[in-house]
Amino acid sequence: MTLDDYRVKIDEIDEEIVKKLEERMRVAEEIAKYKKENDIAVLDAYREREKIDKITKIAADDMASYTRVLYNTIMELSKDHQRKITQTEAPVVKAIKKAMEETPKVFPTKATVACQGVAGAYSQQACEKLFKMPQIMYVKNFNGVFAAIDQGLCQYGVLPLENSTAGSVNQIYDLMMKYNFHIVKSVKLKIDHSLLVRKGTKKEDIREIFSHEQAILQCDEYLKHFPNARITMCDNTAEAAKLVAESDRDDVAALASYNCGQLYGLVSLEEDVQDHGNNYTRFICISKKLEIYPGADKTSLMIVVSHKPGSLYNVLARFNALGINLFKLESRPIPQRDFDFMFYFDLDSEVYSEEFIRLMNQLDELTQQCKYLGSYMEI
Repeated sequence: MTLDDYRVKIDEIDEEIVKKLEERMRVAEEIAKYKKENDIAVLDAYREREKIDKITKIAADDMASYTRVLYNTIMELSKDHQRKITQTEAPVVKAIKKAMEETPKVFPTKATVACQGVAGAYSQQACEKLFKMPQIMYVKNFNGVFAAIDQGLCQYGVLPLENSTAGSVNQIYDLMMKYNFHIVKSVKLKIDHSLLVRKGTKKEDIREIFSHEQAILQCDEYLKHFPNARITMCDNTAEAAKLVAESDRDDVAALASYNCGQLYGLVSLEEDVQDHGNNYTRFICISKKLEIYPGADKTSLMIVVSHKPGSLYNVLARFNALGINLFKLESRPIPQRDFDFMFYFDLDSEVYSEEFIRLMNQLDELTQQCKYLGSYMEI
């Protein structure tokens, strides 16, 4: 046989597979109707495992693993198809639809916004990209931003979530588990660090450098040029610059923005000292109230799954079955719970799409705990 002959045979087999798949899904529809009439849940985990094991056993030894993967996928598609018939609207979907109706069509230009740090902080720059005329409330730490919103002192807060070089800001993920809030918008900010000193200080004089932990990580290679200098962490890069400006020492420096140096009267010895030029930090804007503005095409979730084989796979398989792209998956240990983890997901999906609504209707069934953080657009 020639290659073309083999391809013709493959085409014939594929046509049969498509017909049989459709036939199977039509039978699944009838099963769904029966389950709905008799108030039976779509998921029958025992039957599903039994079926997969049976199918695997009748497959040839060298095809068994392929068969198992194929039928796991078919099962996910079948359950999704059945849920279109049986599904009632989950409370989170009702909340999402209500928020879409009640949220103003235009993002506010004025608002009281909590930011961590002091004047000149990168959070301030991010805030001013999100809001045209914000009234900024500076707080000492990240917990203070969440607390200010929780106590009703302000409507919004701006927080750094991840950096393209140094990775995620883990403290933010931990605070996400503690507080109830929603992400309403996000922004990527180009981060350029400068070496800032008091007037008269030379590079060779420096014996201590102050900055935030993330900035220190982002300038790791550059800091190797100061083997005799102590690296001291501060709560914020702007706070580091302010500390240097108010010091009477002539051997200290700060890693912070050039604008921060101008604000506090410091001299920039070197600019753009971060290890990578393509250095961006993603900031999120949070609110206690669920708000979903037009153009929302990203969704963030926090999920806890059971300690059973395949629990996380079942969630990921559902994303795949619905054709929803996952562009971030982060795990964090849950405080006071040994070896339990929370999974943070960022989904690339229009909040208005049928697939997104179907997913949100199904997540409670797949997880021990699911926290919807919000749907939003990024600028």
